[in-house]
Amino acid sequence: MTLGSARSNASNQPKMVDYSGVKLNVSRETDVAAISPLDNDFDDSSPIASQLVNETKRRERLLGRKLPKPGRTRILTVANQKGGVGKTTTTVNMAAALASAGLQVLVIDIDPQGNASTALGVPHHADVDSIYDVLINDVSMAEVIAECPDIDNLYCAPATIHLAGAEIELVSLVAREQRLRRAIDEYVKFRANNGQERLDFIFIDCPPSLGLLTVNAFCAANEVMIPIQCEYYALEGLSQLLKNIEMIQKHLNSDLVVSTILLTMYDGRTNLAAHVAADVREHFPQQVLQALIPRSVRISEAPSYQQTVMTYDPSSTGALSYLEAAAELAERSIP
Repeated sequence: MTLGSARSNASNQPKMVDYSGVKLNVSRETDVAAISPLDNDFDDSSPIASQLVNETKRRERLLGRKLPKPGRTRILTVANQKGGVGKTTTTVNMAAALASAGLQVLVIDIDPQGNASTALGVPHHADVDSIYDVLINDVSMAEVIAECPDIDNLYCAPATIHLAGAEIELVSLVAREQRLRRAIDEYVKFRANNGQERLDFIFIDCPPSLGLLTVNAFCAANEVMIPIQCEYYALEGLSQLLKNIEMIQKHLNSDLVVSTILLTMYDGRTNLAAHVAADVREHFPQQVLQALIPRSVRISEAPSYQQTVMTYDPSSTGALSYLEAAAELAERSIP
């Protein structure tokens, strides 16, 4: 399977327009009456037309692109103690993009809000066995993992409201910081013993805090992905987050590295977004992905249909941006 080939919900299927025998997906964000950029007489002088040309070229670069499987399972904790920067959105859409390309992907939702579980269409009401039972009651992760109904190769360990009290309950438990790591190791062995294909990526969606749940995620991972909103406040907390990661590296997980920074909610119409992006790239030239995630109505709408943007509107600008980010992540060498 190649990049961007996830199944799409029929009720949300984008319109198909035939341009000179070439089938193109046209997003609901794009005027269907727009002239094809493949036409030699196409005028790309207007902003909308220029954007259409740019997106068409970007899609052509991704068309049929096969992503390499990593040599070992990559476990990424998606973290930022500031809320509203796109952690969950980034987790589920990056996971969906990689799974749609044929890679085996697991999302572990350790945010008590359970938003990642919602976006992946996985039940997470109070009666469902969840990651809470794994952390607190020593339930096997294999018993709580569910398949995403919309995308093959994508799995989720859901979070329920019970997780809200896990921070307190973890305090008295033995090896409290390592419980998630142990559960993941056991699940990896379970898949191998049962002849299941090895996981290529594991994404851990964290709550917007630096408590014991996030510490468990840091101890379980070998990489950290930090989504940063292109606004000033998002930069303020970054130094504190990096200090906490350094403490984890020193005392609990020496293998942990900050491998990826993704700029989210980028608004190219503002100077502020451009300045923030430039500052982050200057300070972290190796970690920042070239792909930018724009502000997008489709990305925001998708969770209300219990979907990622990959299936809700696969031809939208937001889906294209996450496909680019996923391809860049997969093709980067592992630190």
